Amino acid sequence: MLERGFERFLFASRWLLAPFYAALVLGLLILLVKLGQEIWHFAGHLLELNESQTILGVLTLVDLSFTASLLIIVMFSGYENFVSKFDHTEHKDWPEWMGTIDFTGLKLKLMSSIVAISAIQLLKAFMDMKNYTDRDLAWFVGIHMVFVVSGLLMALTDRTSAGHHET
Repeated sequence: MLERGFERFLFASRWLLAPFYAALVLGLLILLVKLGQEIWHFAGHLLELNESQTILGVLTLVDLSFTASLLIIVMFSGYENFVSKFDHTEHKDWPEWMGTIDFTGLKLKLMSSIVAISAIQLLKAFMDMKNYTDRDLAWFVGIHMVFVVSGLLMALTDRTSAGHHET
């Protein structure tokens, strides 16, 4: 009886994660405001920008959209994996990936999104090389490679452990 009550208490404690996912919605709103600022700044100087500056502006918009997408993936997948399942029967436009990403898939999507965001930051730095030292660029490349290698190792570890579970 004591054990069952304790298990119910532990199971109910998963709802303590819900405010974290709500906070990510606030993060999404903050990114939306930042997107508006970037578009306002970008559009206001559009005729003055050279090709490189235009590409940097567009890369900033792509970077913000990747980051926002990452938040959506973490919010929905995390909520479904750790708190509660969504009732998607009333939503005609329910994305196919939702409800199918397990914790391993979430980790890999998260890591691949981080690698993509890092790659965009690296590309932005290379497009604006005159404003960075060689040391700065080396750090950007090094940090990006750490993300790439970490992602590959995580995927390899998950693949290896999945292979052991199947046998």
